[in-house]
Amino acid sequence: MSSRPISAPRERVNALVIRSAVVAAIGGLIFGFDTAVISGANDALADRFKLDDFGTGLTVAIATVGTIFGALIGGRLADRYGRKNLLFVIGILYVLGSVGTAVAWTHAILLAFRFVGGIGVGLSSVCAPIYTAEIAPARIRGRLVGLVQFNIVLGILLAYLSNYIIQQNITDPMEAWRWMLGVMVVPSVIFLLLLFSVPETPRWLMSRGRNKEAVEISRRLCSTREESEEQIAEIREQLAADRTRGSLSDFFSPRYRKVVLFAFIIAMCNQLSGINAILYYAPKVLEKAGASEDERYLMSVAVGVMNLIATMAALTVIDKIGRRSLMIVGSIGYLLSLGFLTGVMFMYEGHFNPTSSVLVLVGLLFFIAAHAFGQGSVIWVFISEIFPNKVRGLGQSFGSLTHWVFAAITTFAFPTIIGSWGGGFAFLIFFICMCGQLFWVLKMMPETKGVPLEEMESKLGLK
Repeated sequence: MSSRPISAPRERVNALVIRSAVVAAIGGLIFGFDTAVISGANDALADRFKLDDFGTGLTVAIATVGTIFGALIGGRLADRYGRKNLLFVIGILYVLGSVGTAVAWTHAILLAFRFVGGIGVGLSSVCAPIYTAEIAPARIRGRLVGLVQFNIVLGILLAYLSNYIIQQNITDPMEAWRWMLGVMVVPSVIFLLLLFSVPETPRWLMSRGRNKEAVEISRRLCSTREESEEQIAEIREQLAADRTRGSLSDFFSPRYRKVVLFAFIIAMCNQLSGINAILYYAPKVLEKAGASEDERYLMSVAVGVMNLIATMAALTVIDKIGRRSLMIVGSIGYLLSLGFLTGVMFMYEGHFNPTSSVLVLVGLLFFIAAHAFGQGSVIWVFISEIFPNKVRGLGQSFGSLTHWVFAAITTFAFPTIIGSWGGGFAFLIFFICMCGQLFWVLKMMPETKGVPLEEMESKLGLK
Protein backbone atom coordinates (compact mmCIF):
# COMPACT_ATOMS: atom_id res chain seq x y z
CA MET A 1 0.00 0.00 0.00
CA SER A 2 1.41 3.37 -0.91
CA SER A 3 0.82 6.45 1.14
CA ARG A 4 -1.02 9.40 -0.26
CA PRO A 5 -2.45 12.65 1.08
CA ILE A 6 -5.62 12.25 3.13
CA SER A 7 -8.64 12.48 0.93
CA ALA A 8 -11.00 14.41 3.20
CA PRO A 9 -12.54 17.59 1.81
CA ARG A 10 -9.90 20.28 1.72
CA GLU A 11 -12.05 22.91 3.32
CA ARG A 12 -12.76 20.84 6.45
CA VAL A 13 -10.37 20.91 9.40
CA ASN A 14 -11.37 19.15 12.60
CA ALA A 15 -11.87 21.53 15.53
CA LEU A 16 -9.96 19.25 17.93
CA VAL A 17 -6.93 19.40 15.63
CA ILE A 18 -6.99 23.18 15.74
CA ARG A 19 -7.52 23.31 19.52
CA SER A 20 -4.73 20.82 20.20
CA ALA A 21 -2.30 22.67 17.95
CA VAL A 22 -3.16 25.99 19.61
CA VAL A 23 -2.67 24.58 23.13
CA ALA A 24 0.69 23.06 22.19
CA ALA A 25 1.68 26.36 20.63
CA ILE A 26 1.06 28.17 23.93
CA GLY A 27 4.21 26.40 25.06
CA GLY A 28 5.87 28.36 22.25
CA LEU A 29 4.39 31.60 23.60
CA ILE A 30 6.05 31.01 26.97
CA PHE A 31 9.22 29.99 25.12
CA GLY A 32 9.24 33.40 23.38
CA PHE A 33 8.32 35.28 26.54
CA ASP A 34 11.21 33.70 28.43
CA THR A 35 13.59 34.52 25.57
CA ALA A 36 12.86 38.25 25.52
CA VAL A 37 11.79 39.15 29.05
CA ILE A 38 15.36 39.13 30.41
CA SER A 39 16.20 42.02 28.04
CA GLY A 40 14.34 44.46 30.27
CA ALA A 41 15.99 43.28 33.46
CA ASN A 42 19.65 43.12 32.37
CA ASP A 43 20.71 46.54 33.66
CA ALA A 44 18.91 46.11 37.00
CA LEU A 45 20.38 42.64 37.47
CA ALA A 46 23.86 44.00 36.73
CA ASP A 47 23.37 46.66 39.43
CA ARG A 48 21.72 44.30 41.95
CA PHE A 49 24.35 41.57 41.67
CA LYS A 50 27.37 43.75 40.65
CA LEU A 51 27.86 42.07 37.25
CA ASP A 52 30.41 42.97 34.55
CA ASP A 53 29.99 42.11 30.84
CA PHE A 54 31.05 38.52 31.56
CA GLY A 55 28.53 38.18 34.42
CA THR A 56 25.73 39.71 32.36
CA GLY A 57 26.49 37.35 29.49
CA LEU A 58 26.52 34.39 31.90
CA THR A 59 23.19 35.41 33.45
CA VAL A 60 21.52 35.56 30.07
CA ALA A 61 23.30 32.55 28.56
CA ILE A 62 22.67 30.16 31.48
CA ALA A 63 19.09 29.79 30.32
CA THR A 64 20.35 28.65 26.92
CA VAL A 65 22.61 26.11 28.67
CA GLY A 66 19.46 24.71 30.30
CA THR A 67 17.81 24.80 26.91
CA ILE A 68 20.68 22.74 25.45
CA PHE A 69 20.15 20.13 28.16
CA GLY A 70 16.38 20.10 27.52
CA ALA A 71 16.90 19.79 23.79
CA LEU A 72 19.39 16.94 24.32
CA ILE A 73 16.94 14.78 26.25
CA GLY A 74 13.67 16.06 24.78
CA GLY A 75 13.38 13.67 21.86
CA ARG A 76 14.00 10.56 23.95
CA LEU A 77 11.58 11.69 26.65
CA ALA A 78 8.90 12.46 24.05
CA ASP A 79 9.36 9.02 22.50
CA ARG A 80 9.39 7.16 25.81
CA TYR A 81 6.71 8.94 27.86
CA GLY A 82 4.54 10.55 25.20
CA ARG A 83 4.20 13.99 23.70
CA LYS A 84 1.36 15.13 25.99
CA ASN A 85 3.03 13.96 29.22
CA LEU A 86 6.18 15.83 28.31
CA LEU A 87 4.15 18.98 27.64
CA PHE A 88 2.89 18.74 31.25
CA VAL A 89 6.48 18.57 32.53
CA ILE A 90 7.35 21.59 30.40
CA GLY A 91 4.52 23.59 31.98
CA ILE A 92 5.72 22.73 35.50
CA LEU A 93 9.30 23.79 34.65
CA TYR A 94 8.00 27.08 33.28
CA VAL A 95 6.18 27.79 36.56
CA LEU A 96 9.23 26.93 38.66
CA GLY A 97 11.54 29.03 36.49
CA SER A 98 9.37 32.14 36.57
CA VAL A 99 8.66 32.05 40.31
CA GLY A 100 12.24 31.15 41.22
CA THR A 101 13.87 33.95 39.23
CA ALA A 102 11.38 36.50 40.55
CA VAL A 103 12.21 35.77 44.21
CA ALA A 104 15.94 35.08 43.76
CA TRP A 105 17.99 36.74 46.52
CA THR A 106 21.45 35.70 45.30
CA HIS A 107 23.03 35.52 41.87
CA ALA A 108 23.54 31.77 42.24
CA ILE A 109 19.82 31.19 42.88
CA LEU A 110 18.92 33.39 39.92
CA LEU A 111 21.24 31.34 37.71
CA ALA A 112 19.77 28.07 39.01
CA PHE A 113 16.17 29.00 38.20
CA ARG A 114 17.15 30.55 34.87
CA PHE A 115 18.65 27.13 34.11
CA VAL A 116 15.43 25.35 35.15
CA GLY A 117 13.32 27.60 32.92
CA GLY A 118 15.78 27.01 30.09
CA ILE A 119 15.28 23.24 30.38
CA GLY A 120 11.56 23.84 29.82
CA VAL A 121 12.30 25.93 26.73
CA GLY A 122 14.60 23.24 25.32
CA LEU A 123 12.02 20.50 25.88
CA SER A 124 9.32 22.67 24.30
CA SER A 125 11.40 23.39 21.21
CA VAL A 126 11.55 19.61 20.64
CA CYS A 127 8.15 18.42 21.78
CA ALA A 128 5.68 21.08 20.63
CA PRO A 129 6.54 20.83 16.89
CA ILE A 130 6.51 17.01 17.04
CA TYR A 131 3.12 16.99 18.73
CA THR A 132 1.61 19.41 16.24
CA ALA A 133 3.13 17.69 13.19
CA GLU A 134 1.70 14.34 14.30
CA ILE A 135 -1.89 15.53 14.70
CA ALA A 136 -1.99 17.80 11.63
CA PRO A 137 -3.14 16.87 8.09
CA ALA A 138 -0.37 17.32 5.51
CA ARG A 139 -2.25 20.09 3.67
CA ILE A 140 -2.13 22.43 6.68
CA ARG A 141 0.80 20.97 8.61
CA GLY A 142 3.05 23.92 7.86
CA ARG A 143 0.54 26.42 9.14
CA LEU A 144 -0.27 24.44 12.30
CA VAL A 145 3.36 23.69 13.19
CA GLY A 146 4.01 27.32 12.33
CA LEU A 147 1.62 28.23 15.16
CA VAL A 148 4.46 27.31 17.50
CA GLN A 149 6.65 29.96 15.86
CA PHE A 150 3.73 32.42 15.77
CA ASN A 151 3.28 32.03 19.50
CA ILE A 152 7.01 32.34 20.09
CA VAL A 153 7.01 35.76 18.46
CA LEU A 154 3.76 36.68 20.21
CA GLY A 155 5.45 35.79 23.47
CA ILE A 156 8.44 37.97 22.53
CA LEU A 157 6.10 40.89 21.83
CA LEU A 158 4.22 40.35 25.10
CA ALA A 159 7.53 40.24 26.98
CA TYR A 160 8.70 43.55 25.48
CA LEU A 161 5.28 45.09 26.12
CA SER A 162 5.19 43.75 29.66
CA ASN A 163 8.68 45.14 30.34
CA TYR A 164 7.63 48.55 29.01
CA ILE A 165 4.45 48.65 31.12
CA ILE A 166 6.30 47.57 34.26
CA GLN A 167 9.12 50.05 33.60
CA GLN A 168 6.57 52.84 33.26
CA ASN A 169 4.62 51.96 36.41
CA ILE A 170 7.25 50.66 38.82
CA THR A 171 9.92 53.30 39.11
CA ASP A 172 12.26 51.35 41.41
CA PRO A 173 14.36 49.15 39.05
CA MET A 174 15.29 46.89 41.98
CA GLU A 175 11.62 45.98 42.30
CA ALA A 176 10.68 46.15 38.60
CA TRP A 177 12.99 43.35 37.46
CA ARG A 178 11.28 40.87 39.82
CA TRP A 179 7.91 41.67 38.26
CA MET A 180 9.37 41.40 34.77
CA LEU A 181 10.64 37.88 35.42
CA GLY A 182 7.75 36.70 37.60
CA VAL A 183 4.80 37.64 35.40
CA MET A 184 5.52 34.61 33.16
CA VAL A 185 3.83 32.42 35.78
CA VAL A 186 0.41 33.52 34.45
CA PRO A 187 0.64 32.00 30.93
CA SER A 188 2.48 29.00 32.39
CA VAL A 189 -0.43 28.09 34.66
CA ILE A 190 -2.92 28.64 31.82
CA PHE A 191 -0.87 26.29 29.62
CA LEU A 192 -0.93 23.57 32.29
CA LEU A 193 -4.70 23.79 32.71
CA LEU A 194 -5.43 23.71 28.97
CA LEU A 195 -3.32 20.57 28.48
CA PHE A 196 -6.07 18.54 30.17
CA SER A 197 -8.29 19.20 27.11
CA VAL A 198 -6.00 17.77 24.38
CA PRO A 199 -5.26 14.13 23.38
CA GLU A 200 -2.06 12.18 22.88
CA THR A 201 -1.03 11.74 19.22
CA PRO A 202 -2.21 8.58 17.40
CA ARG A 203 1.29 8.07 16.01
CA TRP A 204 2.87 7.82 19.44
CA LEU A 205 0.09 5.60 20.83
CA MET A 206 0.47 3.14 17.96
CA SER A 207 4.24 3.15 18.36
CA ARG A 208 3.65 1.95 21.96
CA GLY A 209 1.13 -0.73 20.96
CA ARG A 210 -1.93 1.18 22.19
CA ASN A 211 -3.80 0.70 18.94
CA LYS A 212 -7.35 0.94 20.29
CA GLU A 213 -6.65 4.34 21.88
CA ALA A 214 -4.92 5.49 18.71
CA VAL A 215 -7.93 4.60 16.56
CA GLU A 216 -10.31 6.35 18.96
CA ILE A 217 -8.25 9.54 19.01
CA SER A 218 -7.73 9.44 15.25
CA ARG A 219 -11.51 9.36 14.77
CA ARG A 220 -11.84 12.37 17.05
CA LEU A 221 -9.11 14.24 15.18
CA CYS A 222 -10.26 13.44 11.63
CA SER A 223 -13.21 15.00 9.83
CA THR A 224 -14.56 11.68 8.49
CA ARG A 225 -14.29 7.97 9.32
CA GLU A 226 -12.64 7.40 5.93
CA GLU A 227 -10.00 10.02 6.69
CA SER A 228 -9.29 8.32 10.03
CA GLU A 229 -9.00 4.87 8.46
CA GLU A 230 -6.56 6.15 5.87
CA GLN A 231 -4.52 7.94 8.55
CA ILE A 232 -4.30 4.79 10.70
CA ALA A 233 -3.32 2.67 7.68
CA GLU A 234 -0.55 5.10 6.77
CA ILE A 235 0.76 5.13 10.35
CA ARG A 236 0.76 1.33 10.46
CA GLU A 237 2.65 1.16 7.18
CA GLN A 238 5.29 3.55 8.42
CA LEU A 239 5.65 1.84 11.80
CA ALA A 240 6.03 -1.52 10.07
CA ALA A 241 8.84 -0.10 7.95
CA ASP A 242 10.48 1.35 11.06
CA ARG A 243 9.88 -1.58 13.38
CA THR A 244 13.24 -1.33 15.09
CA ARG A 245 13.50 1.72 17.24
CA GLY A 246 15.98 4.31 16.07
CA SER A 247 19.21 4.47 18.06
CA LEU A 248 22.00 7.03 18.05
CA SER A 249 24.04 4.74 15.82
CA ASP A 250 21.06 4.54 13.43
CA PHE A 251 20.62 8.29 13.55
CA PHE A 252 24.23 9.02 12.61
CA SER A 253 24.39 6.23 10.03
CA PRO A 254 25.05 7.04 6.36
CA ARG A 255 21.33 6.57 5.62
CA TYR A 256 20.39 9.73 7.54
CA ARG A 257 23.57 11.71 6.95
CA LYS A 258 21.90 14.08 4.50
CA VAL A 259 18.98 15.08 6.77
CA VAL A 260 21.24 15.31 9.83
CA LEU A 261 23.43 17.77 7.90
CA PHE A 262 20.35 19.73 6.79
CA ALA A 263 19.10 20.00 10.39
CA PHE A 264 22.55 21.07 11.63
CA ILE A 265 22.99 23.78 9.00
CA ILE A 266 19.56 25.38 9.33
CA ALA A 267 19.74 25.34 13.15
CA MET A 268 23.29 26.72 13.23
CA CYS A 269 22.50 29.47 10.73
CA ASN A 270 19.39 30.45 12.68
CA GLN A 271 21.57 31.59 15.57
CA LEU A 272 24.53 32.84 13.54
CA SER A 273 22.11 35.41 12.13
CA GLY A 274 22.34 37.01 15.58
CA ILE A 275 18.61 36.70 16.28
CA ASN A 276 18.74 35.57 19.90
CA ALA A 277 21.60 37.91 20.78
CA ILE A 278 19.57 40.82 19.41
CA LEU A 279 16.36 39.69 21.15
CA TYR A 280 18.14 39.27 24.50
CA TYR A 281 19.97 42.60 24.26
CA ALA A 282 17.67 44.80 22.11
CA PRO A 283 17.32 47.56 24.75
CA LYS A 284 21.09 47.51 25.33
CA VAL A 285 21.81 47.80 21.59
CA LEU A 286 19.37 50.71 21.28
CA GLU A 287 20.83 52.39 24.35
CA LYS A 288 24.33 52.09 22.87
CA ALA A 289 22.99 53.59 19.64
CA GLY A 290 21.81 56.71 21.49
CA ALA A 291 18.24 55.97 22.68
CA SER A 292 17.03 57.15 26.10
CA GLU A 293 15.72 54.67 28.70
CA ASP A 294 12.05 55.22 27.84
CA GLU A 295 12.80 55.19 24.11
CA ARG A 296 14.70 51.91 24.13
CA TYR A 297 11.88 50.04 25.90
CA LEU A 298 9.29 51.48 23.50
CA MET A 299 11.53 50.73 20.51
CA SER A 300 11.81 47.13 21.71
CA VAL A 301 8.02 46.88 21.57
CA ALA A 302 8.19 48.07 17.94
CA VAL A 303 10.66 45.26 17.21
CA GLY A 304 8.22 42.78 18.76
CA VAL A 305 5.31 44.13 16.69
CA MET A 306 7.30 43.80 13.46
CA ASN A 307 8.29 40.26 14.44
CA LEU A 308 4.62 39.34 14.87
CA ILE A 309 3.45 40.98 11.63
CA ALA A 310 6.15 39.30 9.52
CA THR A 311 5.48 35.91 11.12
CA MET A 312 1.76 36.20 10.38
CA ALA A 313 2.59 37.05 6.78
CA ALA A 314 4.87 34.00 6.51
CA LEU A 315 2.27 31.63 7.96
CA THR A 316 -0.27 32.67 5.32
CA VAL A 317 2.04 31.61 2.50
CA ILE A 318 4.30 28.87 3.91
CA ASP A 319 2.08 26.08 2.52
CA LYS A 320 1.58 27.94 -0.77
CA ILE A 321 5.04 29.10 -1.87
CA GLY A 322 7.04 26.67 0.24
CA ARG A 323 9.80 26.58 2.84
CA ARG A 324 12.74 27.12 0.47
CA SER A 325 11.26 30.25 -1.13
CA LEU A 326 10.74 31.83 2.28
CA MET A 327 14.35 31.02 3.19
CA ILE A 328 15.62 32.74 0.03
CA VAL A 329 13.62 35.89 0.75
CA GLY A 330 14.66 35.87 4.40
CA SER A 331 18.36 35.32 3.62
CA ILE A 332 18.44 38.28 1.23
CA GLY A 333 16.67 40.37 3.87
CA TYR A 334 19.30 39.33 6.43
CA LEU A 335 22.11 40.56 4.19
CA LEU A 336 20.47 43.91 3.46
CA SER A 337 19.55 44.64 7.09
CA LEU A 338 22.79 43.39 8.66
CA GLY A 339 24.82 45.27 6.07
CA PHE A 340 22.88 48.44 6.92
CA LEU A 341 23.32 47.94 10.68
CA THR A 342 27.04 47.28 10.26
CA GLY A 343 27.45 50.52 8.32
CA VAL A 344 25.44 52.62 10.81
CA MET A 345 27.29 51.25 13.85
CA PHE A 346 30.72 51.85 12.29
CA MET A 347 29.71 55.32 11.03
CA TYR A 348 28.44 56.59 14.39
CA GLU A 349 30.88 54.74 16.66
CA GLY A 350 31.97 57.12 19.44
CA HIS A 351 29.31 59.77 18.75
CA PHE A 352 25.90 58.05 18.83
CA ASN A 353 22.89 60.37 18.99
CA PRO A 354 19.07 60.31 18.54
CA THR A 355 19.51 60.10 14.75
CA SER A 356 21.70 57.01 15.00
CA SER A 357 19.23 55.37 17.39
CA VAL A 358 16.42 55.81 14.83
CA LEU A 359 18.63 54.39 12.06
CA VAL A 360 19.52 51.38 14.20
CA LEU A 361 15.82 50.87 14.99
CA VAL A 362 15.05 50.88 11.25
CA GLY A 363 17.79 48.31 10.67
CA LEU A 364 16.53 46.13 13.53
CA LEU A 365 12.95 46.27 12.20
CA PHE A 366 14.16 45.21 8.75
CA PHE A 367 16.28 42.46 10.30
CA ILE A 368 13.48 41.07 12.45
CA ALA A 369 11.09 41.12 9.47
CA ALA A 370 13.61 39.14 7.39
CA HIS A 371 14.08 36.62 10.19
CA ALA A 372 10.39 36.15 10.93
CA PHE A 373 9.43 35.76 7.26
CA GLY A 374 12.27 33.34 6.56
CA GLN A 375 14.25 31.35 9.14
CA GLY A 376 11.94 31.99 12.05
CA SER A 377 8.87 30.54 10.32
CA VAL A 378 10.66 27.72 8.52
CA ILE A 379 13.16 26.15 10.92
CA TRP A 380 10.91 24.05 13.17
CA VAL A 381 8.55 23.11 10.34
CA PHE A 382 11.46 21.99 8.16
CA ILE A 383 13.20 19.96 10.88
CA SER A 384 9.96 18.26 11.96
CA GLU A 385 9.32 17.23 8.33
CA ILE A 386 12.64 15.87 7.06
CA PHE A 387 13.18 13.06 9.60
CA PRO A 388 11.35 9.70 9.35
CA ASN A 389 9.14 8.64 12.27
CA LYS A 390 11.80 6.16 13.42
CA VAL A 391 14.23 8.95 14.30
CA ARG A 392 11.96 12.01 14.34
CA GLY A 393 12.35 12.54 18.05
CA LEU A 394 16.13 12.27 17.80
CA GLY A 395 16.12 14.54 14.77
CA GLN A 396 14.07 17.25 16.42
CA SER A 397 16.24 16.96 19.52
CA PHE A 398 19.44 17.21 17.46
CA GLY A 399 18.18 20.26 15.55
CA SER A 400 17.08 21.97 18.73
CA LEU A 401 20.34 21.07 20.48
CA THR A 402 22.37 22.58 17.65
CA HIS A 403 20.17 25.69 17.69
CA TRP A 404 20.68 26.24 21.41
CA VAL A 405 24.40 25.50 21.48
CA PHE A 406 24.95 28.30 18.99
CA ALA A 407 22.41 30.46 20.86
CA ALA A 408 24.47 30.05 24.02
CA ILE A 409 27.67 30.96 22.17
CA THR A 410 26.27 34.10 20.55
CA THR A 411 24.37 35.17 23.68
CA PHE A 412 27.40 34.79 25.94
CA ALA A 413 29.80 36.49 23.54
CA PHE A 414 27.62 39.39 22.37
CA PRO A 415 27.99 41.75 25.40
CA THR A 416 31.76 41.30 25.39
CA ILE A 417 32.04 41.84 21.62
CA ILE A 418 30.02 45.06 21.56
CA GLY A 419 31.70 46.25 24.76
CA SER A 420 35.23 45.63 23.45
CA TRP A 421 34.98 46.17 19.68
CA GLY A 422 31.60 47.84 19.12
CA GLY A 423 28.31 46.85 17.54
CA GLY A 424 29.58 47.25 13.97
CA PHE A 425 32.00 44.34 14.39
CA ALA A 426 29.27 42.13 15.89
CA PHE A 427 26.85 42.81 13.03
CA LEU A 428 29.64 42.23 10.49
CA ILE A 429 30.17 38.72 11.87
CA PHE A 430 26.45 37.98 11.50
CA PHE A 431 26.48 39.38 7.94
CA ILE A 432 29.32 37.06 6.87
CA CYS A 433 27.53 34.04 8.35
CA MET A 434 24.34 34.86 6.44
CA CYS A 435 26.27 34.92 3.17
CA GLY A 436 26.96 31.25 3.89
CA GLN A 437 23.30 30.55 4.61
CA LEU A 438 22.14 32.04 1.30
CA PHE A 439 24.62 29.83 -0.57
CA TRP A 440 23.30 26.70 1.21
CA VAL A 441 19.65 27.56 0.54
CA LEU A 442 20.27 28.18 -3.16
CA LYS A 443 22.45 25.10 -3.73
CA MET A 444 21.30 22.38 -1.32
CA MET A 445 18.07 23.01 0.61
CA PRO A 446 15.17 20.75 -0.53
CA GLU A 447 11.50 21.79 -0.68
CA THR A 448 9.21 19.86 1.74
CA LYS A 449 5.95 21.68 1.10
CA GLY A 450 2.84 19.44 1.04
CA VAL A 451 4.72 16.13 1.24
CA PRO A 452 3.03 13.64 3.64
CA LEU A 453 5.37 12.58 6.43
CA GLU A 454 5.10 8.97 5.28
CA GLU A 455 6.41 9.90 1.80
CA MET A 456 9.24 12.20 2.89
CA GLU A 457 11.85 9.42 2.99
CA SER A 458 11.42 8.66 -0.69
CA LYS A 459 11.57 12.33 -1.68
CA LEU A 460 14.82 12.85 0.22
CA GLY A 461 16.35 9.59 -1.02
CA LEU A 462 16.58 7.94 2.42
CA LYS A 463 15.17 4.53 1.43
